[in-house]
Amino acid sequence: MPRSKKGKRGYSKPGSLRQEVLQLQLSAKASLKGSKNGVKGESGASDDELMSDVLSHYSSASESTSVLEEGTGGEQVDEQTAQEETEDKLKQCIDNLMDKSAKTRLAGLESLRQAFSSRVLYDFLTERRLTVSDCLERSLKKGSGEEQAAAATVFALLCIQLGGGDEAEEGFKMLRPILTAILIDNSASIVARQSCARALGMCCYVSAAEDGEDLIKSLALLESVFMSSYPNREGTLPTPKPGGPGLHSAALQAWSLLVTLCPASRLTVLLDLHLPKLQACLQSSDVNYRIAVGETIALLVELGRDIEEEFEVEDSETLCQCLKSLATDGNKHRAKNDRRKQRSIFREVLHYIENEDFTEEKIRFGVESVYIDSWMRRRIYDAFKEIMESGVRHHLQFNPLLRDIFGLGPPLILDAAVKANKISRFEKHLFNSAAFKARTKQRNKVRDKRADVM
Repeated sequence: MPRSKKGKRGYSKPGSLRQEVLQLQLSAKASLKGSKNGVKGESGASDDELMSDVLSHYSSASESTSVLEEGTGGEQVDEQTAQEETEDKLKQCIDNLMDKSAKTRLAGLESLRQAFSSRVLYDFLTERRLTVSDCLERSLKKGSGEEQAAAATVFALLCIQLGGGDEAEEGFKMLRPILTAILIDNSASIVARQSCARALGMCCYVSAAEDGEDLIKSLALLESVFMSSYPNREGTLPTPKPGGPGLHSAALQAWSLLVTLCPASRLTVLLDLHLPKLQACLQSSDVNYRIAVGETIALLVELGRDIEEEFEVEDSETLCQCLKSLATDGNKHRAKNDRRKQRSIFREVLHYIENEDFTEEKIRFGVESVYIDSWMRRRIYDAFKEIMESGVRHHLQFNPLLRDIFGLGPPLILDAAVKANKISRFEKHLFNSAAFKARTKQRNKVRDKRADVM
């Protein structure tokens, strides 16, 4: 309900303001009469100056009204009103998910996707998580391919919003069967299957990270999807089906996210099984799949070196020759942007394989920043960015789950004095590095616990 601007709150009454201006106008006219015979009024001002004074006074009176309006708790009321309006809109979007019209349901899903990406809504969603989950399950079971894809993305965002706790784990166990069914259904929409692959990887990562059994099942499921791109017994890559490389890329990237959670014993098995096959997939005809494969190879080698300092890739010379070829590819039948993107990525992969060099990236948000200084950290950040898009920076700033994952500590509460005294870039880098190392040690302890299960 709009607030009424009454005098008792310190506002100027509109009526008194008009009367004041009217009196000024009458005074101006009287002064103008006195100057008709060439004699100026008492103030000695010209006609234009007098009218200018009237307008100036009116303007300043209006401005003072506005300032008073803002200075009497208006901001708090506005913030509360905006919060209530936002929640009302979100409730309407949730109601729209139950509408008979597919168009209305899609619009509701898109609105929720945007809201979940750009805000932290834990309190609001905790009370309504079962309702939202039921609606998403209905869309996944009965919706079109487009609706299924949108519902899977919103579900991944819901798990991120719930912070990876018991609520998120409950939702994951509820919807995992239907996400799995869509992913392995060859007759389902490719777009829906891609979205389900990403959702499975993300939801397992945030909500079932310490459950070894769930992790094994999710890894095996995603492997079954992208391993169909592996070479056959004769060493020949299969002819890709329409949309196949995109699906394989989504499944491989989701799988590589979950690999970062595996204990050393499991990692050793995965490295022996997948590294040789992935090297062959660098010859894929799809540029985006080649890039996904290259980044996964770099990640696996990094994880192998974490386990064993002397870790070496089998037939590393052949691998490096292939990477050099891709890093300098000037094939004219490929799009210019594709060639540029491919060369950039594979130069990084090659430098890491040969010299363990990694191009550090700095992500800024608010007065903070996070350093992407390893392939594992990049894969984790990219996974969240793929789902949250530009909203990932807001969540890095305010979402406790992401701040925990990247070792940032609790969300900062800054006042003007703190903002004015920013810590130096080097100090932030040292803080981020120390926090990430501490988190890695903690995750290694969790990995050791999972090793007993796996």
